[in-house]
Amino acid sequence: MSLFLVISTIWIAFEIYLSRKKRADGTSAKDDKSSLRVLWITLILAISAGIYIRRFDFGTIETYSLVIHYFGLFLIVLGLIIRWIAILKLKELFSVTVSIQKDHHIVDTGIYKLSRHPAYLGSLISFLGLGFALQNWLSVFIICIPIFVALSYRIHVEEKVLFREFGDEYSRYISQTKKLLPWIY
Repeated sequence: MSLFLVISTIWIAFEIYLSRKKRADGTSAKDDKSSLRVLWITLILAISAGIYIRRFDFGTIETYSLVIHYFGLFLIVLGLIIRWIAILKLKELFSVTVSIQKDHHIVDTGIYKLSRHPAYLGSLISFLGLGFALQNWLSVFIICIPIFVALSYRIHVEEKVLFREFGDEYSRYISQTKKLLPWIY
């Protein structure tokens, strides 16, 4: 079994586990505004298109292709580690649906001191890695751009809810922490 298949299987299994076990109940998930559905549809379409386009010679990364492939696998694993650290830091506050949990509070320590949405950052890094692992420049763009747009929508929905619930406290957090990339964006 190839390393790519092993990493991909672990990645998919983890996301399926999260979607089944870490979902808010129907009443507390009303704030999600279908962002989870939009994200999953985008993921399925973008990944399928990225894998499909790889079948053609156009956009193939031929220079250092094996190095690029393993660099992609490294990015997938790095992204997963960042995502797992973010989720573990939130503990019971984490949910795959945008919602406010019982005893919810702003987490602004650890990885959340560097990024307001490190789990999404980890996902983006993993999807960038997937594009490189497929060794195709078009796959990189076809996968990453739509997923970035879908995650941007989700972040917008999530931040509206956090502003509503925490007001000035969340405003202070925003003034001290970048949205995704530490010190940049």
